[in-house]
Amino acid sequence: MRERILGTNTLHGGEGLALRFFRSRKYEDSLHLTEEATLGMLPDSLKYQMKTFSAKASEVQRDWWIIDAADQHLGHVAVKAANLLRGKGKAIFTPHVDTGDFVVVINAEKVRIGGKKDVQKTYMSFSGYVGGHKSETFAARRERHPELLVERAVRGMIPHNRLGSSVYRKLKVYSGSEHPHAAQNPKTA
Repeated sequence: MRERILGTNTLHGGEGLALRFFRSRKYEDSLHLTEEATLGMLPDSLKYQMKTFSAKASEVQRDWWIIDAADQHLGHVAVKAANLLRGKGKAIFTPHVDTGDFVVVINAEKVRIGGKKDVQKTYMSFSGYVGGHKSETFAARRERHPELLVERAVRGMIPHNRLGSSVYRKLKVYSGSEHPHAAQNPKTA
């Protein structure tokens, strides 16, 4: 009851911290001090609180990265690309803001996959119409459109919302070693 009267029910207010500090130190007779006096006696760790940094999408500097997928496992390439796209390695990473970089993946046709998944793994799509179910194996998709292998793996590792859509647009995948982004001077990841 005494805490509620003195205003210590505030979670992050200075007055509540001060009185909690004194209670923990058994300063029961010091409760009649004013707020300024009690804040002056607090240790610096309780006196100053950190402000949470939140990045703005317009102020993020975006770099270009290139990943060579030749003879690398599909999952490893996708994880590396997804982390760069989200901006997870940056100090300014903010979960609800697009802070990531552009990623170019080359040699998608030479990506590896473990075990017998080349034959056993299937990709399914459904048009929404009756009889619109199509499925194909990993090997068949590699023959037809190898970029889709990397794109689908990365898509599953980023958020499935509007933020994920804006992140996904920065991914560029090419089946061969040629790409049209040489002017951006991409760094090797």
